[in-house]
Amino acid sequence: MKQRLQRSPELRSRLAISTRSEIRRAAWHAGRTRRVGEAARRLSETMPLHSARIIFWGRQGFYSGIAAAGIISGILTAPSASMLIAHILFSLLFLSNFLLRVVALFSAQARERRHRTRRLRSLPKEHSLPIYSVLVALYREEAVVPQLIEALNRLDWPRSRLDIKLVCEEFDAGTITLLEAMNLPPEYEIIRVPVRNPRTKPKALTYALNGVRGSLLAVYDAEDRPAPGQLKEAHAAFCRMSRRTICIQAPLVITNAEQSWLSGLFALEYSALFRSLLPMLSSARLPLPLGGTSNHFRTAPLKQLGGWDPYNVTEDADLGMRLYRMGYRSRVISLPTFEDAPTDIDIWLKQRTRWFKGWLQTWLVQMRKPRQLRQEMGWTGFLAFHVLIGGMLFSSLCHPVVLAFIVYLGWLMMEQSSHTEGALSFWLFVADIVNIFGSYVIFIALGRVRMSREERRSVGWRWMLTPVYWLALSLAAWRAVFELRFKPFVWNKTPHVPTARK
Repeated sequence: MKQRLQRSPELRSRLAISTRSEIRRAAWHAGRTRRVGEAARRLSETMPLHSARIIFWGRQGFYSGIAAAGIISGILTAPSASMLIAHILFSLLFLSNFLLRVVALFSAQARERRHRTRRLRSLPKEHSLPIYSVLVALYREEAVVPQLIEALNRLDWPRSRLDIKLVCEEFDAGTITLLEAMNLPPEYEIIRVPVRNPRTKPKALTYALNGVRGSLLAVYDAEDRPAPGQLKEAHAAFCRMSRRTICIQAPLVITNAEQSWLSGLFALEYSALFRSLLPMLSSARLPLPLGGTSNHFRTAPLKQLGGWDPYNVTEDADLGMRLYRMGYRSRVISLPTFEDAPTDIDIWLKQRTRWFKGWLQTWLVQMRKPRQLRQEMGWTGFLAFHVLIGGMLFSSLCHPVVLAFIVYLGWLMMEQSSHTEGALSFWLFVADIVNIFGSYVIFIALGRVRMSREERRSVGWRWMLTPVYWLALSLAAWRAVFELRFKPFVWNKTPHVPTARK
């Protein structure tokens, strides 16, 4: 530097010395308004077919109106025939969900044995490891910030090869002030997202995506406590799998099942989803509705996909379907991320309403061009998509209706004088019993089969409240339908508290 200045003394007035962190902070600040606008618009402008910014696209509104008018006309003009057709359709819908979970249950034990015998590949030396970026979206999370930093500090990855970005809304002074006061190590960086609608987590993640330095990327939530070796297992999986596998999903495990009936059934549900159903889908090379956290990506393809949809409030499931349509695949690993479930019914209901609203957005987005969707996914993926997203959503909406059918048919069989109609009512009644109570049983069994003995003890007797839990899910689904009409992009924030467990 001294020799350079001696040769070119005019540089003295044009040079400044700063730290790397201050330079990056200045770079984020410069043009931040333009970049946040690009983050909000990019997907809708470059790939409008995959954006949820417009709820009903093309002819979807017209066809939805025709369908609604047809249903109302059928109910008014031929109520008995309409009820019979609806009953059969509901039964098939429940049956498809039931059979998919039966397959997952029978394959769960075999997968568990394979996971126990699998060993991680030996990793290369530190200087050969890729930089691993970690994104964590934070909003009013002062209560759990210390727990989060402690969990991230335990990640088993060389600190010089980590790029951890804590993504905060710039007006969230409480969280930002607390993070700045913690004197975080140099691998941490606080990203301030400018105010811009929609104010959602996927918009914040997409804004931060352009600044990540790693070739691999993990996404966590504020309350997460990932297993220390999770990055290494994900890296080993990426090394073992083809370049078309660009996403790895780690399982989420609930640790406060004993606190309430809600958290107990939440733990059962998460165990069924992340440790039984998703591994089965992964093995079958079917589309995965990703969880909103503990996703690991190859960064370059994720950027090519446009990142997350800022207008979809369940951005994880949407991204899982989009990457599958574009020829990429998702797989699963076994090392978990621990988190706590809501124990308050109001908080739980708002969270589930947002999830259902996002699943409905995802179904509508993917079904804008059904023929193209079938061609890109193939028949197997196409049917799996409808069972996973559409089937889950509509079965939740229809659950009270099917229960009402059971009551009605039970009364009808006792009062029915016609043998023919009585036989039809009987077999529909049997189908409803199998669908409803079989679904309850498979929900419980699928969750318990991969739980440890301690987890089962924590859930205890709460599995008996599964029917109540499903009715609560149905309430959330109906709330989501109305929210999609009046508040499509509102993000219902779930408050978090530090866990009582370590």
